[in-house]
Amino acid sequence: MEHMSSTSTATEPARITWQEGGQARSALWHSESGWAPPKRIVIADDQLTADAAYRLVQNGTGMLWRGDFHNARQLLTALGRRVDRGRHSPTTDAAAAFRRYRSEALRRSQLLGLLLVPLDADYTVPLRRAPDVRQACTETYGPATDASVTALRELVGVIGAHEWRTTGVDVPALGARIHPHYGVFSPVRGEYLDLVNTAPLPAAWAAASGGSEAEPGLSASPATAFDVGTGTGVLAAVLARRGIRRVVGTDQEPRALACARENIERLSLTGSVEIVRADLFPIGRADLVVCNPPWIPASAVTATDFAVYDPDSRMLRGFLSGLADHLETAGEGWLVLSDIAEHLGLRSRGELLDLIEDAGLEVVARLDTKPVHRRAADASDPLHAARSKEVTSLWRLRTASSDQPPR
Repeated sequence: MEHMSSTSTATEPARITWQEGGQARSALWHSESGWAPPKRIVIADDQLTADAAYRLVQNGTGMLWRGDFHNARQLLTALGRRVDRGRHSPTTDAAAAFRRYRSEALRRSQLLGLLLVPLDADYTVPLRRAPDVRQACTETYGPATDASVTALRELVGVIGAHEWRTTGVDVPALGARIHPHYGVFSPVRGEYLDLVNTAPLPAAWAAASGGSEAEPGLSASPATAFDVGTGTGVLAAVLARRGIRRVVGTDQEPRALACARENIERLSLTGSVEIVRADLFPIGRADLVVCNPPWIPASAVTATDFAVYDPDSRMLRGFLSGLADHLETAGEGWLVLSDIAEHLGLRSRGELLDLIEDAGLEVVARLDTKPVHRRAADASDPLHAARSKEVTSLWRLRTASSDQPPR
C-alpha cells in the first residue's frame, strides 16, 4: 500500500505525542488507513482560520482541535475546498486521468487527515457540541482502553458507517435491507445484484426442482453454491433466496465475516447459509461458485479503497485459477465484473479472456447491464469518460473439458 507506515508493533499500539500547556502529552493513535501520526502537532481552536490551517497541513503539521466540534467540521469542509483548487484540468487520456485521480485522492486524504480530534477513554469527544460517538467508535475500533486521537475525517467516516450499519441499505433483489459494517463494501450499486438474481441457474437444477429433464451425467441432488469474498453476505443471501439449499460464503477479513453473519442471521437464513473464513475458496466443490472481486487492478491508498481495488488482479486471478478445482461436474462459475478497468487502460478485454482460457475455463454466456449510479452521469467527475462507457457483466464460466453444449 502506498501510505505512511504505522508506528505500532504486534504488542504495542501506535501512540501520538505532542506538547500542550508546557507538558508532554501522549495518547493512542487510531488510523484505519495505517498512517503514522504527524510528527509536528499544534493545538488549534475556533480562532484558527481556514487559510492558516491550509498552510499548516501543506507543511505536514497536525492540528489537535480544542474548539467547538461543529466549527471543526466546517473547517474540514473549507480545507477540502482549498485542497481541491489545486486539482489538474481534465484530460482525455483515461490512464493519465486515473493516475492523476489516485494521486490527488491520496494527497487529499493525507492533508485533510491532519485535522485531529481527541477521544476520552470511553470514546467521548471532549469538545463543545460534539455528538455521542461511543457506539460508533466501539464498532470500528473495538472496546476503548485509553484516551486516543484520530483524524476528524476518519471520525466522520466512522459516524457515517455507524448510520449505514443502523439503517441498512435497501436491496430490492432481496426485498430486505443489508447492514454494512465499517470497512465492508456497501451494496449500493444494485445492478450487479440484479444480475445474480436473474441469471439462469445451471440446467441440472431445473430438473432437480421439477423442471425439464436433467441432461445425461448431471446430478439432480440439492444444489450447493459458494460465494467467494462474501463481504456483507448480500450475494450469499440472494442465492439462498433463489432456492439454493446450501450456500457457503467466504471472506478473510474479520469485519466482513462478522458483518455477513449478522446479516444472514437478520434475514433468517442461517439454516441455508454458512459463513466461513477462507482465502477465496472453502473446502470442497459446488454446483455454482460466484465471485464479485474488486473491479480495478490497482493498489489501495485510503481506508475506503480496499473493497474497490485489487492489486495486480490478485483476487480475480485467484478465483479464475482455482475455479475448476472447486466446481462439480457441469457446474458453473459466475464472475461479476465491471469493465471500468478496460476503459481506464488498466486491463484489456484480451487479458481477461486470456486469464479465463489459461485457467482451463470457457465462457457459457455473458449478461450485461449499464450502471445506474450517479457518478456514471456526472460530467464533472474526473473519470467521467470511462464511467460513462462502463458495463457490468456476469460471466457464466465452466471447465473447458465439459462436454455440455453451450446454452
